[in-house]
Amino acid sequence: MVNRRGLDAAFHALSDPTRRRILAALAGGEHTIAQLAAPLDMSLVAVSKHVTVLEQAGLLARVKAGRSQVCTLTAGPLGEAAAWLDGYREFWAERLGNLARYLEEEDTDEA
Repeated sequence: MVNRRGLDAAFHALSDPTRRRILAALAGGEHTIAQLAAPLDMSLVAVSKHVTVLEQAGLLARVKAGRSQVCTLTAGPLGEAAAWLDGYREFWAERLGNLARYLEEEDTDEA
């Protein structure tokens, strides 16, 4: 059973390119907010707001370490989103197979 609210939050969080860049960075290991902000053209406050959206969606966890906040990827909701998308894989495979057969028939008819 898919957690609809969690799935909605995950897709909302993933809809923003900055948040996807943050997740990509975290896939390589934990980062502080300052480290996440360094390659982005925005303030620490703006990056922190993106981190909050990701945290609320369950896509990352952050802990205070001294004066810094360290963020870690928590990929569980990504797995749920991938599982939901996989439900459509068969649909598209069938449609693409039909298209390929149609195109092959067109090539045969023209020859």
